[in-house]
Amino acid sequence: MSTSPSRRTALLVGASVALLTGCGSSSDSGSDGGVSGAPAAASKVAVVASTDVYGDIVAHIGGDKVSVTSVISDPDQDPHSYEAGTRNQLALSKAKVVVENGGGYDDFVDRMLRSGGNSSAEVINAVKVSGRTAPKGGELNEHVWYDFPTVARIADRIAAALGTADPANSAIFTKNADAFKAGLKPLEAKEAQIKKEYGGAAIAITEPVPLYMTGASGLVDKTPAEFSEAVEEGDDVSPKVLRETLALFTGKQVKALVYNAQTSGPQTERSEQAARAAGIPLVPVTETLPNGKDYLAWMTGNVDALANALAK
Repeated sequence: MSTSPSRRTALLVGASVALLTGCGSSSDSGSDGGVSGAPAAASKVAVVASTDVYGDIVAHIGGDKVSVTSVISDPDQDPHSYEAGTRNQLALSKAKVVVENGGGYDDFVDRMLRSGGNSSAEVINAVKVSGRTAPKGGELNEHVWYDFPTVARIADRIAAALGTADPANSAIFTKNADAFKAGLKPLEAKEAQIKKEYGGAAIAITEPVPLYMTGASGLVDKTPAEFSEAVEEGDDVSPKVLRETLALFTGKQVKALVYNAQTSGPQTERSEQAARAAGIPLVPVTETLPNGKDYLAWMTGNVDALANALAK
């Protein structure tokens, strides 16, 4: 959020999360490499990403020239409630490049950089790269990794940062970033096709997570703002707002419910139950990578699921 960190309804009890440390392969293979606890090789650029979403993008661009640590790779971990461990602090203290989301989503990164005394790392803040700001009277939607033009700009920034850290391989990073950005084009084309076929169609959400994707697809969010904001903040929804939200489903006023599958609570469960009962398709989305998928495969699945739901 632009002014205060949002809260999720499902907070992980554990205070720390295992590190995902691996070397990405070159862009020829498109895979991310293995998981290892070994320290980064001296010849590789040490990169820390706040989540595995950005870690995966770095791995695509850096290939075997980088060592990537994704601080949060557990789909049940809430960045807003994350408590850093000593291994995370050590990784950040040695990082040459850091990729964070910003916008209040992962403030722990800046705190650890300050406490670790690492002022030399180049920090890429995805929200700042996006240029997105809060709407008048509203709050910033910080989930910019669902905004494909922004992700393309982030890829360029990552390539440039890696090139500064490792000038000898600058051309490789640029080439890999171009290949990654080429993989985003089919996603934007699918959004454009959805907009052509279903532009103006109404949807509902549980949280603002997918709104950049649905907005680019020409879909209109009919969810009361008080509902989605309360769910994201972990607050209770008033009976009046809940009734208005459930009426979207019972009255079949929306063509799909796009919901955050990583959070749960009585209010979101009521919405999902009402949508199912009314025969309205549900489209699950997540904030971190599903097991076994990279960013491009993950987002392809999301856009395809949205199109399939609208076609029903």
